[in-house]
Amino acid sequence: MAVQTQRPGAGLQAFFEARGIAIIGASDDITKIGGRPVHMLVKYGYAGPVYPINPKGGTIQGLPAYASVRDTPTAPELAILAVPAAATPAALRDCAARGVKAAIVLSSGFVEAGPQGAALQDELVAIARENAMRVLGPNCLGAVNVADRLIGSFSIALEEHMPPAGQVGIVSQSGNVGSHTMQSVARRGMGVSRFIATGNEADVDVADGIAALAEDPATRIILCCMETCRHAGKLIEALRMAREQGKPVIVLKIGSTEKGQAAAASHTGALTGSDAVIDAIFRRHGVLRVRSVEALIDIGHAASLLMPGRLPRNDAVTLVAASGGFGIMMADAMSEAGLALPSLAPHTQARIREAVPTASTGNPVDASAQMSSRPDILLKMLTALLDDPSESALALFMSLSLYNTRLRGIYLEALAQVRASHPDRLLMIISQGPAEAIEKINALGIPVFSSIDAAATGLAGLMRLGQLRAADAAPSREMAAEPVDPAVFRNEFHAKQALAQAGIDVPREIIARDADEAARAAEAIGYPVVLKIASEDIAHKTEAGGVALNLADAQSVREAYARVQANAARHSPRARIDGVLVAPMVRGGTEMIAGISQDPVFGPIVMVGMGGIYAEVLKDVAVQAAPVSEEEARAMIRSLKMFAILDGARGQPKADIDAAARTVARLSEFAYRHRGDIAEIDMNPILVRPQGQGVVVLDALMIPRAAPAL
Repeated sequence: MAVQTQRPGAGLQAFFEARGIAIIGASDDITKIGGRPVHMLVKYGYAGPVYPINPKGGTIQGLPAYASVRDTPTAPELAILAVPAAATPAALRDCAARGVKAAIVLSSGFVEAGPQGAALQDELVAIARENAMRVLGPNCLGAVNVADRLIGSFSIALEEHMPPAGQVGIVSQSGNVGSHTMQSVARRGMGVSRFIATGNEADVDVADGIAALAEDPATRIILCCMETCRHAGKLIEALRMAREQGKPVIVLKIGSTEKGQAAAASHTGALTGSDAVIDAIFRRHGVLRVRSVEALIDIGHAASLLMPGRLPRNDAVTLVAASGGFGIMMADAMSEAGLALPSLAPHTQARIREAVPTASTGNPVDASAQMSSRPDILLKMLTALLDDPSESALALFMSLSLYNTRLRGIYLEALAQVRASHPDRLLMIISQGPAEAIEKINALGIPVFSSIDAAATGLAGLMRLGQLRAADAAPSREMAAEPVDPAVFRNEFHAKQALAQAGIDVPREIIARDADEAARAAEAIGYPVVLKIASEDIAHKTEAGGVALNLADAQSVREAYARVQANAARHSPRARIDGVLVAPMVRGGTEMIAGISQDPVFGPIVMVGMGGIYAEVLKDVAVQAAPVSEEEARAMIRSLKMFAILDGARGQPKADIDAAARTVARLSEFAYRHRGDIAEIDMNPILVRPQGQGVVVLDALMIPRAAPAL
């Protein structure tokens, strides 16, 4: 059970702006969960009243203590609960009676502890719902407003030092991962605005946290550590809010979204994974996903220095080092990260040679040790590179230079001048220190990466972030659900007829119920033809011996009819047989596959991929939440690894990509309209003909959603 709100982030102000805080289960022992929040609120100077709550009363850490929150002189807006799980519902009721607006439940022992704990957690939700109170947790690490020194947490990351106040907001489902991120952000010299760790998410979830940070004036960039998504619509709305506010969201997504039953009956169910779905959702809504805490911090730090105007303009980078070996290592790493290394323009090369006659003017640029002999030489070379028409990012490798006092001065002087002369260009440094020099370089708005690999990962991430933010936001395309004719699940013929009504091209086909009828149908359609068993109980017709191809005359059709009927009977003796489908033998084109599956969180998911072994073996597919526009479908197709086959590789005719995109979009709309009835759709294969000749769906399967258990 979870509290639903009309808008993500509603009612979260009290977690960050509370005028008065009660700590229920407060302790004099600052090593205990109930002692640390009191200690840190006092130590760091929270301005509002702090009310320790303990049945013994007296004083706690020098503050007057109260036996109950009902006894405090004023009503606190926020309560921090650090009592055993069994005592938490009663404590939360006391908070409700006192008018507390929000509660952070630090205690564990709830849904993660089994059925009894789950019942206690449901009770917390019911209390919160009845009293319009927001609850963070349970089993969480709480919330922090750094600027106001409001600490609703027991994180050891805050025991000795507070992070500096700044513009980075952090929301995490995992308390420890979130704390590590907050500490890492501080160590990199970034300031933190707000921190929230959601724990069990009985009420407040990660989407609420993103939405609250999106609306927070102090937050400029949002770092998120996510394990799962519980409410698709809520997350999407929160991401929309962040995008509207111009705030980049960078997510470390670990694990996979919750998975339903594996759908072995269709290819689509096997090829559409939950992790691919969350990736697609992030791309649609301008979110950059990273794969490690290090990348989260590196890219977050760099983005915070570059926002709003200096994210990469393209995927190009120019590399500079004083050593050919390091330049080659940089080139390898950048290329593997998917970045391009453009050639320098002739006049750029001439300017480099003028500044450093011994320099190699390829890309990477081997500038030799001469580039650091004088600030004016270094400035001339960097200026020439930043003036190059490629408008590429510039990555400068420094191995030991910043550790040398004389060279450090030369580099800092040149970097300051080139930043002033080229304020809108992306310049990045690769160096491990020293910290004082890195801090000065960062202050110029120049990100510093500690290694070549980190720089390659970071620059690729920044490039993707720039592309995502430049792309238009996906329009909302909500459609009312409609019932579907149950006949679509009977066999391929009925499935295709429904798709045809949705504007998807299918061949002319006829169901025959005896051999003579099959022969007459073949004459009407035109030879050669294909015969396929028509049965709702036989999903994979080829495996059942229920398909006969390339039949050229009436006699072969009659023989094939008897053969596929006999094969089907042997394979599935109890199968309901509607007859045999007679269809034209279609040739010419490239095979693709498209389909729909149901994600347990995000609903209907559309998939498209190359046909044959490309989908089955190489998993060359793209997915997106339905419905998709034709433009989105076209982008999905272009993202396939084997897209070159469709695009006329090695002199082959280009395929009708527009028709394929139109087909995928119409499939997605059909599935979304009928999302209450259809679990999966397979269109496999789809024959994509040469440009201008359209597509035709050669086979289709629809699987109904299971009735809900009573």
